[in-house]
Amino acid sequence: MNTVGTATERTDPEPPPPGGVLWTLVGDVRSLLTLPAALTMQVAHPAVGAGVDDHSVFRTDPWGRGERSLASLQLWVYGGRTAVEEGRRLRKLHRSIQGTDAHGRKYHALTPAYYAWVHATGYPAFRHAQRYLGRPFTPAQERQLYAEWLQVGRILGIHDRDMPQTIEEFWPYYRKVLAAEVEETAVVRELIATDQPLPVPDRGPWWVRLALRAVWPVLLPGFARFRRFVTIGLMPPDARHAIGLPWTDAQERRLRRLGRGVRLMVPLLPERLRFLPIARRARREHRAARR
Repeated sequence: MNTVGTATERTDPEPPPPGGVLWTLVGDVRSLLTLPAALTMQVAHPAVGAGVDDHSVFRTDPWGRGERSLASLQLWVYGGRTAVEEGRRLRKLHRSIQGTDAHGRKYHALTPAYYAWVHATGYPAFRHAQRYLGRPFTPAQERQLYAEWLQVGRILGIHDRDMPQTIEEFWPYYRKVLAAEVEETAVVRELIATDQPLPVPDRGPWWVRLALRAVWPVLLPGFARFRRFVTIGLMPPDARHAIGLPWTDAQERRLRRLGRGVRLMVPLLPERLRFLPIARRARREHRAARR
């Protein structure tokens, strides 16, 4: 029995290391501004968009869906051995997701090219958003970020043969998908729409939910406009262009002003406000283990 356990431990992929680029990046509250762009890039692939359109509860339970996705992402980076379990859970969840996309082509969520694209979008999205929301990565940090993102891919069950193994290999792959695959799918249009109904947030303390219920009709239009703004603005320009999303010079100036404010304010926050709960707990446990 011990021999089997040891073999399993040797074959399990390792999550990104504490103190790495992802260790700081993914748990920071600024990731909440980055993730909508990555998600929109994912569903711009017709197969991925069809899978979300046909099988996701993002319309009926958007807040719950977002909370679960965010917790899953945190576990990939901060979960330790739980990261591997989460990766297996996700693959099992996606086994039944299949159908036909808007072009009449069959899809399956675990088709390597589709599953890899969903994961791949995180690297250019985080890299680009960092230029606005934080200090731009050095070339060495970009390479470390990509290496750690490959580690996350292995946790998700993506084989090395299905993902470019270096940055030099990544960019031609990425541009090829942008040129040949992505488009403004129906789900993309929904995610950036400003006139779609959105239920009142149902997470958080009861008094917050009660207050939001009272003012949600007033807040929703502004929230929808802001969501569209950061989704399109923090998307890498080449992806934005490939999908066909509009962006003006005036919007770019507004985004840069927003980025300056975020860049100045967030580092001043105490850790309990700057980092998301799973990340905060993992960082605390890591510090305690080093004492």
